[in-house]
Amino acid sequence: MEFDSSRILAGIGSILMAIGVFIPLLTLVGLILLLIGLRGLSDTYREEGIFRNALYAVIIGVIGLVTIMFVAISIVGIVITFAPSIPLHMARGVIGTVLLFIVVYFVILVLEALFYKKSLDLLATKSGEKLLETAGLLLLIGAVLTIIIVGLILIFIAWIIAAVAFFSLKPPQPAQEQVVQAPPALA
Repeated sequence: MEFDSSRILAGIGSILMAIGVFIPLLTLVGLILLLIGLRGLSDTYREEGIFRNALYAVIIGVIGLVTIMFVAISIVGIVITFAPSIPLHMARGVIGTVLLFIVVYFVILVLEALFYKKSLDLLATKSGEKLLETAGLLLLIGAVLTIIIVGLILIFIAWIIAAVAFFSLKPPQPAQEQVVQAPPALA
């Protein structure tokens, strides 16, 4: 894949990831475009870790989503089954499950952000685009601060900064060959 196509796909994917903070359906499309773009950039810069770390982040995110859906369906099932007269011990169990769910989701979100940060840091190192490091750091801080909701705003800002960084990427310069002169011949 060409460099320009890769950076544009990653940039559009980042924009959709930012919007996906508030409209989750767009996150899926953004993830796909981001991964395709990062695959191309990973090939361009000859650094497999750029793509691999992003892929790990996506895998962790999918595990988190499945976990959230399982717990949510379980809680809804319990509440519907025992809605009129939930015994106190069941109510405590539901509350405990919800708290456990929040903690697990938080840990998964932080791990996901950590792998995105690693990916963006590697790309920043290879490309020289320091905004990618800023985006990665904001993603991580945002993930940590989601516990108090402010983190969602930081995650939104981080993906916007990542998009700007992707669109600002310059093509890598080909390595220049050094011409070595032979020493003058002695007569």
